[in-house]
Amino acid sequence: MESDSETHSGEDTTPDDWMDLAVDSPADSPAATQKPSEKEDFKLSLITWNVDGRDLEKRPERSTGLVKYLNLYKPDVVFLQELVPPYVQFLKEQLVNYLMIEGGRKGCFTGMLLKMSRVKLVESEIVAYPTTKMMRNLLVTQVIVSGQKLCLMTSHFESCKENTAERLNQLHVVKRRFKHAPDDVTVVFGGDTNLRDAEVTKVGLPATVCDVWERLGKQEHCRYTWDTTANNNKTFPFVARCRFDRIYLRPAIRRGVPRLAPDHMALVGLEKLDCGRYTSDHWGIYCTFSAE
Repeated sequence: MESDSETHSGEDTTPDDWMDLAVDSPADSPAATQKPSEKEDFKLSLITWNVDGRDLEKRPERSTGLVKYLNLYKPDVVFLQELVPPYVQFLKEQLVNYLMIEGGRKGCFTGMLLKMSRVKLVESEIVAYPTTKMMRNLLVTQVIVSGQKLCLMTSHFESCKENTAERLNQLHVVKRRFKHAPDDVTVVFGGDTNLRDAEVTKVGLPATVCDVWERLGKQEHCRYTWDTTANNNKTFPFVARCRFDRIYLRPAIRRGVPRLAPDHMALVGLEKLDCGRYTSDHWGIYCTFSAE
C-alpha cells in the first residue's frame, strides 16, 4: 500500500460567478452565543458532508449554502467528499479561519477543513487504496486539540452496490488504522462510506471503535443521509433511503488521557436553498464530542 504525506494547497482558479456569491458569517450563530467553559475542556465539533461538487447545476449557489452552514455551526473540523478544484478554491477564499487539506488535486476528491484557532495540524497523509477503480483514497491528519492528540480520517468509499468487494478492502484499511493508532491518540473517521450494514458486519470493527450514530441510540431523525424521498437534487427511477455517511470513533485508551465521547448528532442541509435546490444530494452530519 502506497502513501505520501503533504500539506495541500490548491492552485486552481475560481469562476467569477462563485465570487459574486461571497457570504458573511451570521451574527446569530449558535456557536457565537455559547458561553465559554471556565476551564478548557476537551471538546470537538465536526461536520462531515458529501457536497456533490461534480453536479454543475446551481453549484455556485450550493457552495454558498455550504459556507453559510459552516459559518452557522462553526465546527472545529469539516470532512468533505466529492470536492472539485473550483469548489476548493471558493472555500479557501470564503473560510479564511480554516486550513484546507486536500486529498487530491484533479477530478473529484476529499478534503478537510481545520479551524486554525482550535486545531493544530502536525502532519497529513494520503493513503492509497491499491485496487480502487474510482481514484478513492484515505485522507489522514494528525492534529492537536486542547493539548490532546487526534488522528482524523476521511474517505469516499467505492460507490455502487456491485462494488461491495472494494468497499470491504477500503474498510479494512481504515480498520487497520484504528487498530494500530497509539493508545494516547483519539481517532475519528467520517465520510461517505457507501457502506451497507452487512458489509460492516462482514469486516467487523475493533471493540474499541464505535459507530457514533449507534452509540447515540440509533435516532431515527438522523438515520438516512442519502434519502431520495426527501431530497430531489437527483432524479432516480427508484426510491432509496441509505445511511451511507458515517462517523466512527476510537477514544484514547491510555490511562490518564481524556476519553472523547459523542454527545450530539444532527443532520444538516435539510432546508432547500433560494435557488430551489439543496446544498447537496446528501445531508451533512453535525456531531459534537466531549471528554467523559
